Amino acid sequence: MLELRGAGRRVKGQVHLHPTDLTLQRATMNVLLGPTLAGKTSLMRMMAGLDVPTEGRILWDGQDVTGRRVQDRQVAMVYQQFINYPAMTVYDNIASPLRIMGKDRAEIDRAVRATCEMLKLTPMLERKPLELSGGQQQRCALARALVKGAGLVLLDEPLANLDYKLREELRAEIPRIFEASGAIFVYATTEPEEALLLGGNTATLWEGRVTQFGPTTDVYRQPQDTVTARVFSDPPMNFTRCTKRGNRVSFGADGAGFGATGRFAALPDGAYLAGFRANHLHLGQGGALSFPCRVAVTEITGSASFLHLRYGADRWVGLVEGVQNLAPETQVTVSLDPAHVYLFAPSGALAAQAAYAAAA
Repeated sequence: MLELRGAGRRVKGQVHLHPTDLTLQRATMNVLLGPTLAGKTSLMRMMAGLDVPTEGRILWDGQDVTGRRVQDRQVAMVYQQFINYPAMTVYDNIASPLRIMGKDRAEIDRAVRATCEMLKLTPMLERKPLELSGGQQQRCALARALVKGAGLVLLDEPLANLDYKLREELRAEIPRIFEASGAIFVYATTEPEEALLLGGNTATLWEGRVTQFGPTTDVYRQPQDTVTARVFSDPPMNFTRCTKRGNRVSFGADGAGFGATGRFAALPDGAYLAGFRANHLHLGQGGALSFPCRVAVTEITGSASFLHLRYGADRWVGLVEGVQNLAPETQVTVSLDPAHVYLFAPSGALAAQAAYAAAA
């Protein structure tokens, strides 16, 4: 078990990571999700022992390892820029850390072959890294990390430089590899979709803070504040101001609103921030909530289109089906099912969500 107890880091007075409490159990997949400069790599480097926290402690199975060197920890790390030794075969690349550790030849051979079998690299053992595809090269780098039997495996955006097909292939394989190894996996990504595909637990990060941590689907479905909701939505969650009065939630001056039933009914009257994801907006008046908007930009992705919309002073993004070649300033109506609405307090904390929004 890895524990961070108030662990934070400052460099020349600048906060890289605010004091963080986090507990990662053995045999778990843990995703660090956040935009660039959110603190993901800083957190991983502290976990690895590459950086020492300037406050707080880090414990491994109850032992304080805060100042322990990375060489003296059961840790392995794989980076976005995967590194293999080009002059060595795949076998020798994977065996290299065990040779440095002074393991005997038979033990090395058993470990290398078992790891290659797990990562489907056995047919490539005698090849050089440059004779492999990008996905095979990344698997070789991952095998070299896993072969040491590390209890903590850190993956810092390991698929970012691969093409779509290879990313999909390795995304599907990593949970299987994780289950076979039994280590604590920590996987950093900027992509909410990748976090959902990997499953396990997710910690959302923003400006050096962990905003929420828990089972991945729970964090996605029940973000506890607007920051987490933005981080765990791609595009970021849309927001607009609304007011709850009696049994109705109202938006803007155009009369849009819906009945405050279910979990919304118990909310005190007052001002709130309504949040909803891009894929829950639809063109036309097909939902209980309809909003008149103007198109700012249209991005066609093939089977769907991103509509950048203006609703008063708000800027929204809708992900709608089909090719929607709408010119800027086109007036459109978009609709939304209230079942997909989250209401946040002015402080940003989640106030309530519709009874079945958690299933969205």
